[in-house]
Amino acid sequence: MSTRAPGRPYHHGSLREALVAHAVGLLDEAGPDAVVVREAARRAGVAPSAPFRHFPGRAALLTAVTEAVAVDFCDELTRAVDAADDVPFRALGNAFVRYALAHPHRFALLRGAVFGADRTPALEEGHRAVTQRITELIMAGQERGELRKADPELTRITAQALVFGLSQMFVDGYLDTGRAEALTGQVLDLFGLGVLAPDSDLRSNDAPG
Repeated sequence: MSTRAPGRPYHHGSLREALVAHAVGLLDEAGPDAVVVREAARRAGVAPSAPFRHFPGRAALLTAVTEAVAVDFCDELTRAVDAADDVPFRALGNAFVRYALAHPHRFALLRGAVFGADRTPALEEGHRAVTQRITELIMAGQERGELRKADPELTRITAQALVFGLSQMFVDGYLDTGRAEALTGQVLDLFGLGVLAPDSDLRSNDAPG
């Protein structure tokens, strides 16, 4: 709520950022349908017409919210990698699932906007940068002997499919979120080991990295 005295002109150093922050709060509370310009304005303590200088409609506000959430998601993954004390690639997978569990409505929004076919220019640029960063992380892990020598892009897609699907299974309630931390670690460990037996005939058919 606004704390300004009655009759004094409203001054906001960064109204756009404030509106987006309040809109993200609405998203966290009740999902994308709850992101409404009028309510974001009310929470920011401004007149209902004020947001339209920055957002001509709800779609524009929701786009800004999506882009803000995407940045926050990427920052969370980066912090996890930077703080990793074992295999950074594993820390990345854990952080992905943790974020989805902590922010299921954000994950639902990103699922369509980032992991779908159509992305805004800002989301496309961010997605391309993150994809490159993950690919470089895989290549560095391969050079250190942490990861198998394989096509880095294929490794990235495989790992992304794994953590995305696992996250969705938790968010949908298919898997018990109370087991999330332990089960995520076990799934990632199994991914790292592979599911083929060491003496499987299929392993001999694997193409060299």
